[in-house]
Amino acid sequence: MRKRWLVAMVVGLGLVVAQGAQVGLSLSTLNNPFFVALRDGALQAAQKAGVQLVVLDAQDRVDKQVSDIEDLIQRRVRVILVNPTDSAAVVPAIQKANSAGIPVITVDRSAAGGKVAFHIASDNVAGGRMAAQFVCELLKKKGQVVELEGIPGTSAARDRGAGFNAYLKESCPEVKVVARQTANFDRAQGLSVMENILQAQRQIQAVFAHNDEMALGALQAIKARGLKIPVVGFDATPDAVKAVESCDLAATVAQQPVEMGRLAVEKAVEIIKGSAVPAQTRFIPVPLKLVSNSRCKW
Repeated sequence: MRKRWLVAMVVGLGLVVAQGAQVGLSLSTLNNPFFVALRDGALQAAQKAGVQLVVLDAQDRVDKQVSDIEDLIQRRVRVILVNPTDSAAVVPAIQKANSAGIPVITVDRSAAGGKVAFHIASDNVAGGRMAAQFVCELLKKKGQVVELEGIPGTSAARDRGAGFNAYLKESCPEVKVVARQTANFDRAQGLSVMENILQAQRQIQAVFAHNDEMALGALQAIKARGLKIPVVGFDATPDAVKAVESCDLAATVAQQPVEMGRLAVEKAVEIIKGSAVPAQTRFIPVPLKLVSNSRCKW
């Protein structure tokens, strides 16, 4: 009886400790539906757990994200969740959190250094390979493709590109990347970059963009020239899924940003309640799947 009472008391104490605690979430940008969904998943989990989530938008600026994290440290939040704008540039800020004794969890994009308790993300290399396999099969293992890269320095751009190109090299060597350019995960830049590529490259059979925003921008440029070129994106944002359903976009690799946000907050709450912080970063993968439409003809 006494043992049950002690267990109940410890559980109750953990709930009290979590209630009202502050958790910081530093996002690379909220000018992207993917990260809005990630934030929403985090907010829902925070509300359920009774913790206060402080959300800061870095607006895709490294200097602002560093300043935001320093602000969270000054606020003495219990855990900091970081979606890095730049995997290397964010390291000094993470190290400052480490020195202040505040655990750090990275979400969607990893950090190149500093002590991180958990990394919650899709396997972006696997997602890149998934996109490459789809393109390879669509082109019957031969053709010329364009790759629109994300923000240089982000783990998502690096890993998605690595997976895509590794698959082509290993399994589909006659599908060649004839143009590779960054559009910084941005729809407007995806449009302008694709316009320039279409002027320089007359024979393009497919496009792979590291996210849906760039894919939708590229699609706009392709349509403006009266062409029909299959475009594959990454993230499965609502706009992209609608475009797949209408046979405008060929496919998108579906992540689960809401789930990422939820898991990040749940891990933060576990830490606040007294769970041991891992000595080395624990990667928590969030499943991926390809969203395509078999009714479409390419």
